[in-house]
Amino acid sequence: MKKLIGICSIALLLVNCGGKQEMEVGMRTSLKVKPIFNAGNVAKGEVIKATFTVENTGDNPLVLANVVGTCSCTIADWTKEPIQPGETGTIKAQVKTENAEAGQPINKTVRIIANTTPAETSLQIQANIIK
Repeated sequence: MKKLIGICSIALLLVNCGGKQEMEVGMRTSLKVKPIFNAGNVAKGEVIKATFTVENTGDNPLVLANVVGTCSCTIADWTKEPIQPGETGTIKAQVKTENAEAGQPINKTVRIIANTTPAETSLQIQANIIK
């Protein structure tokens, strides 16, 4: 519950800083995103660069409060401004593969925390590591 209140507070702060549209705490929306990015065969040591397009399919502004990789090898950047209904934003993630084992597939998760129900959406970055 504390996490939800924190997310809503961040969403309200982000929207109010833009000065475009007033948003009340608790305003929910929905998003659409292709949840899997398959990079195919990737040489060990390369950096995988994945881009996800996030569409706001609801009636209220979509606020991506936080986007985080589940390990230190995955770094994410995302659209910080509220995404208006019908509009899109992007999430860009990078996965470092220098510590991955050649010949093994990898599957890294990026978690989106937003004013959606449920509040968390998971994305997957997949690849086969080769020498």
